[in-house]
Amino acid sequence: MSKHKIVEISPLTRVEGHGKVTIHLNEENEVQDARLHIVEFRGFERFIQGRLLWEVPVIVQRLCGICPVSHHLAAAKAMDQIVGAKQLTPTAEKMRRLMHYGQVMQSHVLHFFHLCSPDLLFGFDAPVEKRNIFGIINEYPELAVQAVKMRKYGQEIIEKTAGKKIHGTGAIAGGINKNLSVEERDHLRQDIDEMIPWAQEALELAKNYTLDNLDYIKGFGSFPSNHMSLVREDGALDLYHGNLRALDHKGEAIFDQVDYRSYHERLVEEVRSWSYMKFPFIKDLGTQDGWYRVGPLARMNTASFIDTPLANKAHQELMAVSDGKPNPTTLANHWARMIEVLHCVEKIRELLYDDDLQGTDLIIKGDRQDEGIGVIEAPRGNLIHHYRVDENDQVQFCNLIVSTTHNNEAMNRAIGGVARKFISKEPKITEGMLNHVEVAVRAYDPCLSCATHALGQMPLEIELLDHTGVLMDKKAKDL
Repeated sequence: MSKHKIVEISPLTRVEGHGKVTIHLNEENEVQDARLHIVEFRGFERFIQGRLLWEVPVIVQRLCGICPVSHHLAAAKAMDQIVGAKQLTPTAEKMRRLMHYGQVMQSHVLHFFHLCSPDLLFGFDAPVEKRNIFGIINEYPELAVQAVKMRKYGQEIIEKTAGKKIHGTGAIAGGINKNLSVEERDHLRQDIDEMIPWAQEALELAKNYTLDNLDYIKGFGSFPSNHMSLVREDGALDLYHGNLRALDHKGEAIFDQVDYRSYHERLVEEVRSWSYMKFPFIKDLGTQDGWYRVGPLARMNTASFIDTPLANKAHQELMAVSDGKPNPTTLANHWARMIEVLHCVEKIRELLYDDDLQGTDLIIKGDRQDEGIGVIEAPRGNLIHHYRVDENDQVQFCNLIVSTTHNNEAMNRAIGGVARKFISKEPKITEGMLNHVEVAVRAYDPCLSCATHALGQMPLEIELLDHTGVLMDKKAKDL
């Protein structure tokens, strides 16, 4: 009988959500294939049908407890089109932007400090008892306190703009339901100047890790790929609004300045039998060559520049590593993520001194439409919400393409690359070896519950199977 094996990791730790990784070995214990399985049922696209359009921006936030604001705003942007709001009032757009920058800031800080920094500061093979947030608190107490305060500040931004820290109601079809009062503005101004040096320190930590270990991480789950994000009309990074730009691995444009309302003319979602998560690809390039990456590093690769001075300088430093070409290094996502934290802090400070936030013109409406598409750059990458409603304002169609779904193929390739490097020919898998696989997935900051639009907890596993499909070993960790 042949000895084909499969390694199973279950659940994958320090990611948002629940899934499973299987690593397939041949008779010589060489990795033949590796797959990230999202094993939960996806339901939001179906049960949102029949709901009234004004309910949608609130309901879809339940997709995720980490990035509800992103779903809130993407859905609101889609509903803007349905109520005919072609251009929001300055107060409405700037309130939404402030909300979004607070969301991206707190999500990136949570991911970097709480989930990834133990790997970077202690090493991928460090004892699991130490390689966690409590290890960070014990050995780097000042850093831990700084991380908590930065995330708290981002959450306060959300609370002041959306009404509460999680699952707020600030964005509505055609605008917002409140402005930022003078008292709220003055409260937020008290701490913003402290956030800038803290964001710079976090950026230095991520940058120095990348540069100090560049030779190693270049071969760690890295590969050339296409990249896609929204960019502003002048090519600048824009996390809230813009047009679609996709570049190939050489930096050549696949498409540029495409109205995101025509995303379905450019992107296609492929279904594979072993995962509930789809595999999007660029239609003109096909399934083999059309897959792409989104998220912080993809945004650094696609943006021509950043419109805040400190983040723009950091962006130039990152791009210099790859001579201005798209950077393919998967773990450089952490560096890119901290550049975006600094950018968000700069934008938040700019907005807190903008009197438009105290305006009273909050909502606009126009000629009603029956279809709306909202796209935003969520913390993990590009996020698409697409709806159609009937004459009774009830949703009849919903399609969601979330950041983790865009990155599905890239995460599978990263897992395969790391598994082949660290698990092939090994007779027994260790916790440290499995963590290498997890580190590759974690770099994408996946949100597995968002990706399947599921409700409830979703753990992730790694399995070791022989070439006949027999389970040889399995690793599962308690969350």
